[in-house]
Amino acid sequence: MSAAPAPDTIAAVATPPGTGGVGIVRISGPNAPEIARALLGRLPAARHASFTRFRDADGSTLDEGLALYFPAPHSFTGEPVLELHGHGGPVVLDLVLQAALKLGARPARAGEFSERAFLNGKLDLAQAEAIADLIESASAESARAALRSLQGAFSQRVRSINELLIGLRLHIEAALDFPEEEIDFLADESLSQRAHRLAGEIDALLAATRQGQLLHDGMTVVLAGRPNAGKSSLLNALAQHDSAIVSPVPGTTRDIVRERIQIDGLPLHVLDTAGLRESADSIESEGVRRTHEAMRRANRVLLVIDDEDEEEEGVQALRAQLPDGAGITLVRNKIDRSGRSAGPVASPGDIPEIAISALDGRGLDALRTHLKECMGYQVAGEGSFSARRRHIDALERVRAHLKTSLSQLAVRRGDLAAEELRLAQQRLGEITGEFTSDDLLGRIFSSFCIGK
Repeated sequence: MSAAPAPDTIAAVATPPGTGGVGIVRISGPNAPEIARALLGRLPAARHASFTRFRDADGSTLDEGLALYFPAPHSFTGEPVLELHGHGGPVVLDLVLQAALKLGARPARAGEFSERAFLNGKLDLAQAEAIADLIESASAESARAALRSLQGAFSQRVRSINELLIGLRLHIEAALDFPEEEIDFLADESLSQRAHRLAGEIDALLAATRQGQLLHDGMTVVLAGRPNAGKSSLLNALAQHDSAIVSPVPGTTRDIVRERIQIDGLPLHVLDTAGLRESADSIESEGVRRTHEAMRRANRVLLVIDDEDEEEEGVQALRAQLPDGAGITLVRNKIDRSGRSAGPVASPGDIPEIAISALDGRGLDALRTHLKECMGYQVAGEGSFSARRRHIDALERVRAHLKTSLSQLAVRRGDLAAEELRLAQQRLGEITGEFTSDDLLGRIFSSFCIGK
């Protein structure tokens, strides 16, 4: 069998487009040392920053700055890497890049440096995705979560579950290898205990992963309730500007009003919706239909009621209109009229309640704190990590395979139970890249920026 072809040497500007004090050209691949000698006149000492001039093929100076050389395998990509830190003007950076391309490098694709780091075993796929999440972080909290994933916190949880899966598979497959034994290994109580422990670990990681996705993507919150409950006033109060029209006329909001806000840097997508009521007006009826559609897609529904006028029977009638399984918070608005104290309300009900006044702002801090908790906000240093929708999908499939495996064990079908665990392990491996199609890799890394 012929040897795999040597990888190309790639180069790209690794700093954002525009003008700045410093710009970086990054080069990675087997020809990086030769390119360094041609551009700099020498190969810099490994992992030492040195001031030097960057020269074109004719010997003319293109720029001057710092050169850093990282020999393989002790580099980000696992290949020889050269970084040239020069002045941050687009023209001068392009001159340096074009000189590297003339010397045999080719332009890097989006995310190709990170892709090579993954392919060379320098980091797994979840860690590679965390690089992009860290770069795109919109808040200190999401940056900390991405950094924890980059450092391997998420991957370690996945590997721990994988070890439990392997142990369970070994137990079942050992029982299949010795069918003549009088002991029924599939009926072993410890096997059931290990399986249920594994299910609990998967559920815990799935819950943490959903919170990680909220930190990454933000949470969609729908303001729902009857007309004139104060939904639009609440939207304006949270956004801190007049985004929605406020009027004493019921039914003013007929279409969805969307506002992106941040609470301590955490992204929140707030949707003000048409009031929930029967209407002969075709436009208002369409607005109500859109309200129900938005609630079905929301991460959280804030059911806003007029605390002065709404009776408990009316609250229950409103709750009956909400989609099954929705995360609901009852917001008792207009306490400036009802006289209720602001903040969380002690209630025997099964959903949290918060009393506020969108008019004078009382209780809004408590509501913001509640929304942060719903998004998984944690103080610095605690165990949050960034995650993506594909991670959730993979873990849900792992859980489904485990459930099927347990049902097969219950009827002593060890062969089918073992196969389901094999499939579960394969789905789990998709998270870290142990089992990953080239098509998925292409989709993931193409979303990265050039030079990363």
